[in-house]
Amino acid sequence: MKVELRGIHKYFGVNHANDDITLTIPSGTIQGILGENGAGKSTLMKILSGFIHADSGEVLLDGKPVVIESPAVAIHDGIGMLHQDPLDFPPMRVIDNFMLGQKGGLFPNRTRAARDLRRLQKEFDFDIDPENYVDSLTVGERQQLEIMRLLYLGARVFILDEPTTGISAAQKDKLFETLKKFRKQAITVIFVSHKLEDVEKLCDQVAVLRQGKLVGAMDKPFDQKKLVEMMFGKEVPLGTKQTACQDRTVLNLDRVSIEGMRLKIKDIDFHICEGEVVGLAGMEGSGQDLFLRACAGLIRTVGGVVKVNDRDLTGKSYHTYKKHGVEFLPAARLEQALAPGLTLAEHFILAEKQTGVFINHERGRRLAEERIKTFNIKGAPVSPVESLSGGNQQRTLLSLLRHPLSLVLVEHPTRGLDIESVVYIWGKLKERCKQGAAIVFMSSDLDEILQYSDRVLVFYNGRISHPFDANKTNVQQLGELIGGKGWNE
Repeated sequence: MKVELRGIHKYFGVNHANDDITLTIPSGTIQGILGENGAGKSTLMKILSGFIHADSGEVLLDGKPVVIESPAVAIHDGIGMLHQDPLDFPPMRVIDNFMLGQKGGLFPNRTRAARDLRRLQKEFDFDIDPENYVDSLTVGERQQLEIMRLLYLGARVFILDEPTTGISAAQKDKLFETLKKFRKQAITVIFVSHKLEDVEKLCDQVAVLRQGKLVGAMDKPFDQKKLVEMMFGKEVPLGTKQTACQDRTVLNLDRVSIEGMRLKIKDIDFHICEGEVVGLAGMEGSGQDLFLRACAGLIRTVGGVVKVNDRDLTGKSYHTYKKHGVEFLPAARLEQALAPGLTLAEHFILAEKQTGVFINHERGRRLAEERIKTFNIKGAPVSPVESLSGGNQQRTLLSLLRHPLSLVLVEHPTRGLDIESVVYIWGKLKERCKQGAAIVFMSSDLDEILQYSDRVLVFYNGRISHPFDANKTNVQQLGELIGGKGWNE
């Protein structure tokens, strides 16, 4: 299906999110959409998929103008969107999720749906048990289920919003293999990403957005340097690898054991020094999140001793850990770290130690202006935190961290962020290392782990590897361990 966007404009107050965007995507093409955080990519895709309406402009499908008033109208017109977090119902079975949106009244034909699900699985080489519950699936399998559901609903245009975030290398390869099959069926794919390597590997052509405008386009073969310059208006160097590691031990784990709902990690012996960065690699659910939360005091250990700066904090609360210089930054920024509905100024007021009975709003405004400038946050003191882009929410989290700190524990510090934001975030984290803090972080991006870590721990089904020197290992070695190879050597 051929997709044409003509003169699309969208305003959010004074913010011109989409500024006269015109783009033609031929049928059967895999079209990349690149841009920094806040460039207008998601807004444009939400317009095309019916989640929001353009203020002006038109959409044509196979040369015919269409008015996409809702997601239901979009799928009726053949447009389906695969969100970064799949829109499914985890407490329900696979087959029931697959049937969502189908016509059939109160008693849909479950037998026919199961037959069609098996047919699609065979066509794309998927292997998901229809009777399994969705909450037992990996993120990659949930994506596969959503792809099949959208195909079953008649989608001829697929919009994928940052689909490789949070999935393994093997799952990404499987996703790309599936999308390449769409070409033969004249199904159009719009692939929204900030990862140049993904776009280069998958896409036929790419369009670049910056500050709401379409600033350029390119066909294969892509020139990565030019794409980066189009995205940011300048070159963005990754910077040289630095280490600030000192001899003083900040965190010491002595035969520590941790239990989760489905996983147990036994007898962890590990220490991290002042200024050191340790990356945690592994499939989602392999134990990295348990490890981080145990080190933060968010879950209690079931054996062993946890010491921070030689103080025994075993069994103590998260607030006790915070008093001793430990901070935890979760991946779910809005759900677990920030407070939707509150402004930036209100967040800074709450993060500061209160003096007196009444809240000093003027002081909060001044503090917000100072932090916004220092951390280059694109927002104002009165901006609700949920209105910020992902990169600016992450910068806000960093700006809320106290001084001094001994240990910073971070889940996916740069998930969903563009290159410039990644470099900026890590620059701020490395500043903390120079001030004496140690950092432990988990990431699904092995290149990020090797680029910014001093040592690496690999997790596999509750097992933890010995620490690897990040300068003496590579993506292939880590990938094999993540997949279960080499653990008996």
